[in-house]
Amino acid sequence: MPGRHAANVRRSTPFRKFVPLVSAIALAGVLIGGAAAAMDLGPAADSHAVADVAAPAAAQLTAVPSRTEDDRASRSGLRALPSPSAPATSASPSHSPSPSPSPKKPKPSPTQPSGDGTVSSSGTCGVSYYSDGTHTANGENFDPNAFTAASKTLPFNTRVRVTNPANGKSVVVRINDRGPYVSGRCLDLTRAAFAAIASLGSGVLPAAKWAVLS
Repeated sequence: MPGRHAANVRRSTPFRKFVPLVSAIALAGVLIGGAAAAMDLGPAADSHAVADVAAPAAAQLTAVPSRTEDDRASRSGLRALPSPSAPATSASPSHSPSPSPSPKKPKPSPTQPSGDGTVSSSGTCGVSYYSDGTHTANGENFDPNAFTAASKTLPFNTRVRVTNPANGKSVVVRINDRGPYVSGRCLDLTRAAFAAIASLGSGVLPAAKWAVLS
């Protein structure tokens, strides 16, 4: 019996020599597998982290070109704007020169009525002059420069020659007014008519000669 057990022990000894080697090989396999798994997990996690970090950066990089493109577009748009051209000056309408008003012709100086004709009546009386008034008794505008006179009785438009006996000067007047209403006077001449035969300073000719012409 002892002999057989001894033989079994001797036969099993070589197998025991291989156990550590197999264990080492198995452990190495486990380690290699774990390392491979770690390598697979590590890059994947890193890739996710990189993706998480890269996403905002990519967004920033994407946003920057968009602003740049907008800026370029706006700048190109400004460059594309046409340069303001000078406003076209509209031709001013031609104005034909307005005709200058013709100068007013000077009013002709009043002239004496004609002294022709025959004397129908005559006499002597006081003669004065007047220069105020707006209208005469026959409705005419009073003109102190005209050769007219006022009489209380002679008809309108009667021609009368009046003579200053002191100097022999005579003037022909036309009756268009009524007066004078002063005792001793029969005629009231206009200023111009009286000045033709006497000085205005004298005021009255007390004994002038008159003659009615027809």
